[in-house]
Amino acid sequence: MSSRRCPRCNRVYADPARFCPQDGSPLVEVSGASPPAQEPAQSGQTSAGLRTLVRQAAKRGPGMDRASSLTNSLLDQRYQVGRRLGEGGMSYVYLANDVTTGETVAIKVLTPKLKEDRSSVERLRREAGLAMRLEHSNACKILRLGETEDGLIYLVMPYLPGELLSDREVRQGALPLELGMPLLSQMCRGLQHAHDLQIIHRDLKPENVMLVPDENSPGGVRAVIMDFGLAKERRQEPEVAKLTATGIVLGTPEFMSPEQIRGKPLDPRSDVYALGIVAFEMFTAQLPFQGRNAQEMMIARLKGKPKPLREVKDDLPPRLETVLAKAMALDPADRFTTMTAFAEALEGAEESGVFARLFKK
Repeated sequence: MSSRRCPRCNRVYADPARFCPQDGSPLVEVSGASPPAQEPAQSGQTSAGLRTLVRQAAKRGPGMDRASSLTNSLLDQRYQVGRRLGEGGMSYVYLANDVTTGETVAIKVLTPKLKEDRSSVERLRREAGLAMRLEHSNACKILRLGETEDGLIYLVMPYLPGELLSDREVRQGALPLELGMPLLSQMCRGLQHAHDLQIIHRDLKPENVMLVPDENSPGGVRAVIMDFGLAKERRQEPEVAKLTATGIVLGTPEFMSPEQIRGKPLDPRSDVYALGIVAFEMFTAQLPFQGRNAQEMMIARLKGKPKPLREVKDDLPPRLETVLAKAMALDPADRFTTMTAFAEALEGAEESGVFARLFKK
């Protein structure tokens, strides 16, 4: 298991923890280190990521072997599976080759444990139905939903080479404006496309943004919003509401909007809020809300205001601070109503106007 260290207090935590629960600092990867076994229990500040790992380890058993060991196998007589790219709470992701087309793809396989929950399976089917409709260079679509003869359910997506925004931030720290501004604009465009199709992402975070090499994009990279696995249609049909109440945690605590924390109905303004936090972190390498753990950070978003952008990094444009503060407003009525409006506000946020042309399609 890989580990990450806080550069301020030097505590070490298990991956996928990204922020120190003691002081909120972004963690940096540590080679060959292991997290202290008793530290979280002694301090009472166990990170959300570490708690997730503990729960997953407790649940993992013989039934998980099939989904977790597909490397070098032929899935469904069509996909030659290669190395594992990652895993999450409800799936494993593999690199694969479609032998019928020769296309390189990524395959997300539902864990057998969660497959036993019919609500989880139905939610995954809805994810595929929604994400198959995406057709935008800044949003990753689903190519196919499949099920093997022995009941393994999987999603096929285009394989996107590149680097996660979260990894870029860990490696490089805060992104310069000339790179971050066009990337943020691209994210707005991809999300507006999804919203036009009545799709809300619900789990925006740097781990769900892939930076893909693209010589036609500023900085040579293009932002692609990934993993619409928590997406839902805006219409609040009874069956949709029932599917989101399955006991699976929907959303990531550091980036959830106040209304999502409260379990209220969501609309595109919830994604606006989450993207505002992503942008704040992207430009400062810090989060706009502080807390000793995920729970305190959620409470801060319910009761307090985000830290002013220029209080963290005073060389950023004042108008950018104003735009992000509006995106992260506590009341959805005070935010931008659409991602297009967010992007248009960003167009004028750099005072010299150098980036204005980057926000036009």
